Amino acid sequence: MTGSIEQRGARMAQTWLKIAVLYLLIGVIFGIVMAGNHQFQYAPVHAHINLLGWASMGLAGVIYWLFPRAGGHWLGLAHFWLHNIGLPIAMVSLFLMLGGNPAMERLVALGSLAIVAGVVLFAVNVFVNVKTA
Repeated sequence: MTGSIEQRGARMAQTWLKIAVLYLLIGVIFGIVMAGNHQFQYAPVHAHINLLGWASMGLAGVIYWLFPRAGGHWLGLAHFWLHNIGLPIAMVSLFLMLGGNPAMERLVALGSLAIVAGVVLFAVNVFVNVKTA
């Protein structure tokens, strides 16, 4: 790897993967607690933590590892921050909304919009920066 953008991309890829593993732990533990307490109304939170936290972040980390220029590009950094700010906001507020607080719907939407914006930047980043050597 040459240049700081590739080095930053490699570091960011590792960060994506480590955070993804944390979401895997959270999702599995949350699923076990949810099932043990028979509170299946929280299944959407469990599913989204595993899909958007573990699976999507893990795949982004692998892609950014394979293509560090994309991971270190400003599009990759913006994707990282939008996803990692939006996901906790969306999941905590969704949990509270499903628990009986309908006022949280706006925060669910706000967090979700941040995630969508990050995913759009990810798509642009892949088309712009994922190239063969």
